[in-house]
Amino acid sequence: MDFMENQEPSQHSFEPRANGPREKSERTYRIFRSIYDYTMATLILGCGVLMLGAKWFHLDAIINAGADFRYIFGSLCLLYGGFRLYRGIHQMY
Repeated sequence: MDFMENQEPSQHSFEPRANGPREKSERTYRIFRSIYDYTMATLILGCGVLMLGAKWFHLDAIINAGADFRYIFGSLCLLYGGFRLYRGIHQMY
């Protein structure tokens, strides 16, 4: 018992390795999710910008939706795209 008390915590043999397969898998998953969130945020924010700016981009005739629907849907796209961007930056997984 006295032998275990004198050892530093890093010398115990039952601790997992720092770069084990689980840590590598978690790091890979975080990178994948971050790239996925950035990509989805870009697409959703772009959709929101197109919906809100359809009048200025002269896309009124192409997008067959009322102005009220475009404004509501575009605003929701901007909110959700901003959330996805925030989650990708902070990596909240």
